[in-house]
Amino acid sequence: MTKTKIIAFQGRPGAYSDLACRQARPGWETLPCEDFHSTIKAVQTGKANQAMLPCENNLVGRVPDIHTLLPSSDLFIVGEHFQRVEHCLIGIKGAKISDIKRLHTHPVAMGQVSELIQSLHIEPIIEFDTAGSTEIIAKLNNKEDAAIASSLAAELNGLKILRHNVEDKSYNTTRFYIVAQEKEIPAIEEPNILTTLLFKTKNIPSALYKTLGGFATNNINMTRLESCMADGNFIATKFLVDVDGHIEEASLKRAINELRFYAEECVILGVYPASPYRQSKH
Repeated sequence: MTKTKIIAFQGRPGAYSDLACRQARPGWETLPCEDFHSTIKAVQTGKANQAMLPCENNLVGRVPDIHTLLPSSDLFIVGEHFQRVEHCLIGIKGAKISDIKRLHTHPVAMGQVSELIQSLHIEPIIEFDTAGSTEIIAKLNNKEDAAIASSLAAELNGLKILRHNVEDKSYNTTRFYIVAQEKEIPAIEEPNILTTLLFKTKNIPSALYKTLGGFATNNINMTRLESCMADGNFIATKFLVDVDGHIEEASLKRAINELRFYAEECVILGVYPASPYRQSKH
């Protein structure tokens, strides 16, 4: 028999990361982890084959923990996934919307359903996790307590969805990196390839301009540029970059060679297929 593959995520069962795992890797077993450190460690130790790590959201921006943890993990990006965040108003069985007096969820999710809170005149109660909030109201078993979480979280905890899609913005989407111990570089002939790299600029005038110039002169499209302090140092900065293209393409090779000339270090974090979601948005 073929052993079922495992993909790890941060959060409780039913979290949006769990939903992302099930959609990106159907048939795989999902492994909930307490935090991003343990999610990454699950892959490093072989407990999981891959991990689903959120890297950015189109409403709240980057996920800073991943920005810091991934480069030092020795894991490689092998894919990406975009997950629509469709918040559900969830209660216990038998509850009605008119029964609700308190709403439980993660602080980010709470900020994304402000219109619902105002319209229902209910008390917001901050919890550690969206899926975890459904576990809490299931234990409370009180019609006056509701949660904001995914439909999967409601299903796993035997709860009732009182209203679908209660988020203020209908385009709320999170992007994930899918990571593994081994590189899975696609063939150069495959279309729609992304390359992610991390580099550190020298502490000289126009350092960033010079490192990025090769992408412009070689007609390389950059889809993400994020900065972070290098080892707590205020005079040096690291940058994480996503670009369109394969590492073996001549134009991207030239751009990276130029970057390496002006940067103190440059590490390729992954070469992987772009999600079909990108094409659907063009």
